[in-house]
Amino acid sequence: MKSLAFTAATLAAAALVWHAVPSSAEPARRVPAPTADLVAPPAAMTEIAVFAGGCFWGVQGVFQRVQGVSNAVSGYAGGDAKTAKYDEVGSGRTGHAESVRITYDPKQISYGKLLQIYFSVAHDPTELNRQGPDTGTQYRSTVFAENAEQARIAKAYIAQLNQARTFGKPLATTIETGKPFYAAEDYHQDFLTKHPDHGYIVVNDWPKIDDLKKLFPESYRSAPALVSAAKGV
Repeated sequence: MKSLAFTAATLAAAALVWHAVPSSAEPARRVPAPTADLVAPPAAMTEIAVFAGGCFWGVQGVFQRVQGVSNAVSGYAGGDAKTAKYDEVGSGRTGHAESVRITYDPKQISYGKLLQIYFSVAHDPTELNRQGPDTGTQYRSTVFAENAEQARIAKAYIAQLNQARTFGKPLATTIETGKPFYAAEDYHQDFLTKHPDHGYIVVNDWPKIDDLKKLFPESYRSAPALVSAAKGV
């Protein structure tokens, strides 16, 4: 998404030049819902889902606008704690992928519904180690399952979509388990909301929000669940 030399101070100007290339992904479509899903626990509680699908700016922006999601944090998953830093992850050699940790109410939205939105509008699951103009394993399509049940549901859903040839070709999405999530630097949080006119956001990410609103009107909300609000900033 950005070069290793980028810092918070230079991010906005540099990324505009680097990202002035539209994504080559096909138009988003509402894929079929998963035939298997997790059952909401009887006690009131929140659950966690972690998805990687390219630059975390857009993925975070999508899930912040989903009903039932109380928080969505940009970060890194797949590697070690010591390399969970933006400049190091950008090398593509850390094992990390830019990811988003989603906190949600399973009584309002299910894990399967989150997966449906993830595959429909948050990214293109057929692209291997890239999303649009961004290339490298740090932009891979991965479900970081929090437990065996999430892994089972995700695996079954990928098989369902592949069998139906929903995308016309096999999904590149992988499932990884036992990989901790590390929150990204503060300047990456709420990036879409804070920088709505940023060149990369305009080209690559606002279309995802439009697709969410169009394809999932029952799940869309206009007021995003911001990380800054959760922190009381």
